Amino acid sequence: MTVRRAITPGLRATAAPQRAPAASGQLVDELYRGHALRLTRMALLLLGDRPSAEDVVQEAFLGLFRGLGRLSDPGRAVAYLRISVLNGCRSVLRARRRAKLRGTAPDYPAVWSAESAALAGEERREVLRAVARLPRRQREVLVLRYFLDLCDSEIAADLGISRGTVASTASRALAALARKTGEQA
Repeated sequence: MTVRRAITPGLRATAAPQRAPAASGQLVDELYRGHALRLTRMALLLLGDRPSAEDVVQEAFLGLFRGLGRLSDPGRAVAYLRISVLNGCRSVLRARRRAKLRGTAPDYPAVWSAESAALAGEERREVLRAVARLPRRQREVLVLRYFLDLCDSEIAADLGISRGTVASTASRALAALARKTGEQA
């Protein structure tokens, strides 16, 4: 399929063809249908409440739609979304910490997901609480590795750290979880 562009007087044609608005919307729509649920679950694991997780994911897709013309490689759109969701979760958690310090923080109950509530409960909830208490980077590495099934190089690229740091962080996180849940490492 060939895309024809009219050259407007006073504007130069650019070397790279611009994505048509309909095509942009279609790409974002396909990405949303294919990845929104997983990204929302990822955000839910990091934040602990569904409305905030849904807001973060929605903002990530909105940011992708707005900046799609600047995205040099559409094949990296999913990685962009993962990074946007991680950054959005970090922002929400920072805002919650600031609100807690000011004494204006609402109590966010940990409502991890319908699946976790339906599954046999206390042991799973204990593990999720332990994950929630891990340092940010350890929590993110575990969620990306074990929930999204990303390889160490993908996690390293998304978090901006080395593969060795991913491996050592995951190892420390698993050891901390074992200590917190009373199991042998």
